[in-house]
Amino acid sequence: MSIEPTGDATVQGVSLRSLPKVSLHDHLDGAVRPSTVIELADEAGLDLPEKDARRLAAWFAKQGDSGSLVEYLKTFDLTTGVMQTAEQLTRVAREFVEDLAEDGVIYGEVRWAPEQHLARGLTLEQAVDAVQQGIEEGEDAADRDGRSIRVGQLITAMRHTARSREIAELAVAYRTRGVVGFDIAGPEEGFPPSDHRAAFDYLAEQFFPVTVHAGEAAGLASIRSALLDGRALRLGHGVRIASDLRVVSREDDEVQVQFGDLARWVRDREIPLELSPSSNLQTGAIAAWGTELGDHPFDLLYQLGFAVTVNVDNRTMSGTSLTRELSLLVDAFGYDLDDLETFQFNAAAAAFLPVEEREELVEMIAEGFED
Repeated sequence: MSIEPTGDATVQGVSLRSLPKVSLHDHLDGAVRPSTVIELADEAGLDLPEKDARRLAAWFAKQGDSGSLVEYLKTFDLTTGVMQTAEQLTRVAREFVEDLAEDGVIYGEVRWAPEQHLARGLTLEQAVDAVQQGIEEGEDAADRDGRSIRVGQLITAMRHTARSREIAELAVAYRTRGVVGFDIAGPEEGFPPSDHRAAFDYLAEQFFPVTVHAGEAAGLASIRSALLDGRALRLGHGVRIASDLRVVSREDDEVQVQFGDLARWVRDREIPLELSPSSNLQTGAIAAWGTELGDHPFDLLYQLGFAVTVNVDNRTMSGTSLTRELSLLVDAFGYDLDDLETFQFNAAAAAFLPVEEREELVEMIAEGFED
C-alpha cells in the first residue's frame, strides 16, 4: 500500500500528482510500504502492533506524531527490521522508486544508512549493491509504465556511531555506481557535525557532495557546524535557520526582518533548505513558531528569498507523499502553480548532479508545468 495524497488535489485546475517533481530528502527506511512490513515481519522475527496494512499505516502516523525527533526515530525499528537481507533491500528500494514515480517524481535522491542493515550478515558493499539493484528495477518498471524517473543514492552515516569515515569512503567508492552524495543522520542534539570532521575532510578532498541534517532537532550551532565542519552544500531540514531572523515589523503584507549573520549567509549563498513540512510539525522542529502547519516558517523563508525545497522526509511515518506536501502548503499559504514550480526549480538546481543534467531537469519541470 503506497501512501496516497489527501484527495485528488488540484491547483488552478491542474492535478498536483501530474506535475513533475524533484525529491531531495526522502529516507528509504522511512518509506517502506506497511503491507511490505507485514509480509516480511515473520521472516524478520518481528512482532507488529497491527497486522492490517491500513491500521499499521495509521499506527506509524500516530507514533510519528510525537513532537519529538527521538520518539519519532523509534518507529524505524520496524522498517529497518525488514531490511536486513539483499532480497529485502532490493524489494524495498524497487517499491520506493515505483511509489516516487506514482507521486510524479522525475528525479529523487534516496538517503539511507548501510550500517543499519548488517544484522543478518550483509557487508556494506552488498547492502549498497542490493539497494542499487532495486532502484534500477524500479526505474525500469516506471519506464515500462510510461514514467521517466531517475534516483540516486545518498549514503548516510549515523551521527551517534563512529563509522562516518568508513561510510564516507564507501560513498566515494560507489560514486560511479549510483551514489550521488553523503549525509549524516540520527539524533542531532549532542552529536554535532564536528564529531565527524575526519569524514568531511576526506569528502572535501574527494570533491564529493555533502548534505547534513541540521537545524531540525538542534539550533543554529548545528547549522553552523554543518556549514563549517561539514562543508554542506545543502541543509537537511535547516528549518531552525528562521530563529536567526527577527521580525521587526508587520504592516499589511509587508514584513520587515533583521537577519543574523548565519541566516544572511545561508540566504545570500542560496544554500538549499530541505524542508519537510509535515515531518517538521511532527518532530517539533517548528515548535518555536507554533503547532499548526500554517505556523511553519516555510513561507517567511520563501518570501525572504531562501532556496526552499519541499520534501517528505519519511513517507510512511508521516503518512504522506510529495503531492500531499505541496497540497498542504497550498492550503496553508495560498500558493499557486508559479510558486510550486519555483520550489521544483530550487530542488532541481540543488540536485547532486552535473550542471548539464540539472539544466535538463529544469527544462522537464518547465515543460511539465506548461502542459
